[in-house]
Amino acid sequence: EELCAELTSAFLCAALGIVPTVRHADYLGSWLAVLRADNRAIFKAASHASKAADFLLAFVRESESSLARAA
Repeated sequence: EELCAELTSAFLCAALGIVPTVRHADYLGSWLAVLRADNRAIFKAASHASKAADFLLAFVRESESSLARAA
């Protein structure tokens, strides 16, 4: 769950043009042992993170559409 949340955060930063802090890289680096033990863990976490980011970004797009219609 924590790895998924961190990846979701990184995906959202990239999609929204937010420069992430260095901590993202450091934190993800701490997961290397887990990733080495389960070579599919990164793919599972990234898949879940992508779905979570898409879900959250849908709200951003909806808000942007509402603002554009109101203008």
